[in-house]
Amino acid sequence: MIQCIIIDDEPNAREFMQMLIERHFADKLKVVALAASVKEGVAAIEKHQPDIVFLDIEMPVENGFKLFSYFSVVEFETIFTTAYQNHAIDAIKHAALDYLLKPINLIDLAEAIKRYDKRHEDQKKPDEKIAILLNQLKSQKDTYGKIAIPTLTGFQLERILNILYCEADHNLTRIHSISGESILSSKPLMFFEEVLPAALFFRIHKSTLLNITHVKRYSHNDGFKVSLENGTILEVATRRNDEFVKMLTQHN
Repeated sequence: MIQCIIIDDEPNAREFMQMLIERHFADKLKVVALAASVKEGVAAIEKHQPDIVFLDIEMPVENGFKLFSYFSVVEFETIFTTAYQNHAIDAIKHAALDYLLKPINLIDLAEAIKRYDKRHEDQKKPDEKIAILLNQLKSQKDTYGKIAIPTLTGFQLERILNILYCEADHNLTRIHSISGESILSSKPLMFFEEVLPAALFFRIHKSTLLNITHVKRYSHNDGFKVSLENGTILEVATRRNDEFVKMLTQHN
């Protein structure tokens, strides 16, 4: 019996994957643990020593790639799960690793399991493949690539890492970039909260989605505020502050 662990910060995603496995592959796979973060995943892997880890890429605090820094030797196979077709997929393919695009369906999962069976004939061990993956990611100048921002007249391409923050403007969203340009999008803020990497962007206020990599200073004097590298000062909502501080201090 192949033992597997599912690591995903979204409860529905974890439970759906578990349901697919238990309903259709119970004779072959056994889910031995569910984890909501990299930290929980590390503990589960050390305890259960799984054969396969289904690993979400975009998670708050630490993204999926951080998992491997906790192991001197990686002895489990990894199948990445992601909602972003362009996010590090080339690096994953280059390393001969597998991935599933969300929303995950039965056919894709079945194919991934078949590929797992065939990989036992591969000369490369899981540890070697992970080393190739991490080297590929390290060599990429911009892992996150660009996003096509829907505007009132079409689309505008912008590098994800260049986005400072997204600001709600009624039912529209204004995108502020490091160049000083402001792009008015035809989509609401919730759209960008869903499509931008959760490892980088945090909803600090009902009207503000912030790229935390551009935060220069945080202050809890006279309310909660952040200062960005360009001098912009933004307010952090009280009810979001604790989670934001946790993400900010653990991000590297």
